[in-house]
Amino acid sequence: MVGRRRNGPKGNRGGGGGGGGGGGGGGGAPRQPQQQNQQQQQQRRGQKPRQTLSQPAIFARAKGSETDVPYERVTLEQARKGTPADRPVRVYADGIFDLFHSGHARALMQAKNLFPNAHLIVGVCSDELTHKYKGYTVMTEDERYDALRHCRYVDEVVRDAPWTLSPEFLKMHRIDFVAHDDIPYTSAGSEDVYKHIKDAGMFVPTKRTEGISTSDLITRIVRDYDVYVRRNLQRGYTARELNVGFINEKKYRLQNQVDKMKETVHTLEEKSKHLVHRVEEKSHDLILKWEEKSREFIGNFLELFGPEGAWVSATHVPHLLGFCTHIIHIIH
Repeated sequence: MVGRRRNGPKGNRGGGGGGGGGGGGGGGAPRQPQQQNQQQQQQRRGQKPRQTLSQPAIFARAKGSETDVPYERVTLEQARKGTPADRPVRVYADGIFDLFHSGHARALMQAKNLFPNAHLIVGVCSDELTHKYKGYTVMTEDERYDALRHCRYVDEVVRDAPWTLSPEFLKMHRIDFVAHDDIPYTSAGSEDVYKHIKDAGMFVPTKRTEGISTSDLITRIVRDYDVYVRRNLQRGYTARELNVGFINEKKYRLQNQVDKMKETVHTLEEKSKHLVHRVEEKSHDLILKWEEKSREFIGNFLELFGPEGAWVSATHVPHLLGFCTHIIHIIH
């Protein structure tokens, strides 16, 4: 069951993707032309086209599918070849789907694309059943039901799905095949809750998605608990809402203020560095211009008052030398 091990498919480290999740996801792209063809066939038959991509998936009736047609499963060969538009292959995938994520969606994408014409029914376990056999969830059962209704691959959602599938349940919902990863799942006193489904030839395996699971997401939050508490305090949540004590609240708020001060100081440092760099550039340019003008001034002065100049005299030489020395000292 998707999500039973770690809130994801049984074999998906618990959250990776209802029913397996997996790497492939097998065939989401080819579905669009097929769906268009099916809709065209349904329209020719006077039936309404499926609304999965424009409306939320429907909730299954408490008493199952309503029809007078006897329940007769299609074979695997028939399902793979393709069934008539008005007789889709009814594929069932179940799980907890807590903190619904891409691993769950990939698993459901695989289940939806197992056969050319598939109707995907997703069973979601209630809070009572999940807390009994697995543990507490982050999302409530209603939130989890609604999350599944808005997944594009899901056609129908079964609320309060059973932990173990009985023949009566399979018949009531007219299920042809059950999709899940093929790793045995031990739970509720059974070594593999899908063993009887496999023995009946109704089990179709999917692949798991590695690297993402509900448990992994929760682990990230627990690991960086302080970071997320401070984040939510900054966003306006109260200490009471976050179940944080008075002392810890003050500590977190002080840490936020310290971080703001650090950020301000860092910004000022960067601005100061930029200003100093600009001053250094300007100073260097001024010095170069001063040296250039000083040399030009001294050259003109010496040309005018030098030994061969028209205005020089013996009494002026000491003063001239002292002036030149003074100018050179200033330049250097």
